[in-house]
Amino acid sequence: MIIGGGFGGLTAARRFKSAPVDVTLVDRTNHHLFQPLLYQVATATLSPTDIMVPIRWGLRRQRNAEVILGEATAVDVNRHVVVVDHGRTELPYDAVIIATGARHSYFGRPGWEVLAPGLKSIEDALDVRNRFLLAFEEAERTDDPAERRAYQTFIVIGGGPTGVELAGMLPEVAKPMRRDYRRIDTRDTRVVLLEGGPRILPSFPESLSAHAKRDLEKLGVEVRTNARVTDVEPDGVRVGGERIDARTVFWAAGNAASKLAKTLGVPLDEAGRVIVTPDLSIPGHPDVFVVGDLARVSRDNDTTVPWVAQGAIQEGRVAADNVLARLAGRPTRLFAYFNKGDLATIGRHRAIADFGFVQVTGFLAWTLWLFIHILYLVGFRNRISVLVQWAYAYFTYQRGMRLITNYARQWEGTVAVGGKYLSPDALEAMGKPALAKVAAGSG
Repeated sequence: MIIGGGFGGLTAARRFKSAPVDVTLVDRTNHHLFQPLLYQVATATLSPTDIMVPIRWGLRRQRNAEVILGEATAVDVNRHVVVVDHGRTELPYDAVIIATGARHSYFGRPGWEVLAPGLKSIEDALDVRNRFLLAFEEAERTDDPAERRAYQTFIVIGGGPTGVELAGMLPEVAKPMRRDYRRIDTRDTRVVLLEGGPRILPSFPESLSAHAKRDLEKLGVEVRTNARVTDVEPDGVRVGGERIDARTVFWAAGNAASKLAKTLGVPLDEAGRVIVTPDLSIPGHPDVFVVGDLARVSRDNDTTVPWVAQGAIQEGRVAADNVLARLAGRPTRLFAYFNKGDLATIGRHRAIADFGFVQVTGFLAWTLWLFIHILYLVGFRNRISVLVQWAYAYFTYQRGMRLITNYARQWEGTVAVGGKYLSPDALEAMGKPALAKVAAGSG
């Protein structure tokens, strides 16, 4: 059994291609998603189909693999079954690899999720894209200068790779749109990146972090470090005693592991990740392996494997090999993470790369970033499509996916709060039960 069709799960499934085993992969979506490029869908640079492939298509040549569309809601390690869709189906296993990843963490403030969406799924990316493009439409409609400024102000919370890449892309997408509007100048777009720590990109060397900050500032992004967000409101963000008026806020500040980890009955870390043994199995259950963002894997220098695609891919391979070793009665091998390098793009011709023995910045790092992401995309069609879209954007300075969807339905069953249309569930999460009743039509 493999739960999750992301980088770790799909890699593990393919590792079993020539093995004498039956593989069942369960995922709540029918597609594999290339998450590192989600922010480009969110900023109307790529189409959703450019970074997705059906899982069944990815395993179509693997005759020993079966795919089931369903949500694994529990793993009963004592009965050796995976519970799917809250008990609708129970699937027995001899060995299971769990790779269900992570979602956003709002540090105990669930109401913020409604106002500041993150980027983990294609639905998230389309939501961010809609909010980004609608902000300009609303700015075009208003005659109030202060309201117009608020609509053209975008706040990105979190200075990790996702936050930096998203913040760097927003002004580059906004400025060429100036010919599309008659009453606003999209070059007046303000992007604010808020990082609670002392510097952005804390996983990179300090020199590269400083270089990325300078690149962002050249693009017009306001980078604020040691800026801890104390509240997210429908029409702004509070940072300590300061309030920044903004109608659009995006979240890139934290992750929380999948809730499936809690059903295993083993120790978890502060982010909800499973603390796995050196061979990626869980304590007391050598037939259960956890990989990817759901696993806390310690390294020799007391650090952990980062939450990145290359870590999940390497863990998926080792977990699959260890399943086969266990079934054959051989010793399992310990996982050793090989860092192939960390990259982050900041904008056109701007990127940083850390390969340990050498650090690269500027155009060369940007070219390396492009090549590596094309290489790791699943499917020849996707590689060609992304390459064509990037070439078009590079030579024309235009993005071709500026589509707003579900505009006419955004008011149904909602209450307008600070320019946002909020559903009853969203209002409940924000601690506004009275308004929730109004939205539900019962108050």
